[in-house]
Amino acid sequence: MFEKIVVGFDGSEPSERALTLACDMADKYGSQIHLVYTPQPPTVAYAMGAIPGYQTAAIMPPVSEVKEANEKVMAQGASIVEGCGHTLTDTYIKTGEPGDVLVNYAEKCGADLIVLGRRGLGALGAIVQGSTSLRVNHIAKCATLSVV
Repeated sequence: MFEKIVVGFDGSEPSERALTLACDMADKYGSQIHLVYTPQPPTVAYAMGAIPGYQTAAIMPPVSEVKEANEKVMAQGASIVEGCGHTLTDTYIKTGEPGDVLVNYAEKCGADLIVLGRRGLGALGAIVQGSTSLRVNHIAKCATLSVV
């Protein structure tokens, strides 16, 4: 039923739950798992939490620190997938509006399902702009699953 599952992952607890659920579904359906991360100031700040001053970042840190944060987030996701007995098919990192990046990647790889946490690290911005899960549910051309 689901050959390719794209998971939006930002390192937050909801995204960890979404990834774990995607792995469970991959067990059932023999699915590939694709991990997508769209670095945003709050998610990079979270990944770089040990560095003073980034806990409340409103702008993107320097490129070298963003790269390090990207690696940390993807390593965290890969660890979850491996812990569930799977191997990641692909990882994709791209800056931009997270909902658009997720949907565009899902279309590009021919995904049957997009799974993401309902409340990630961008929760404050969601109050003003709307949530990523709402955006994905609105524009995706495949099935979507928002995990609480």
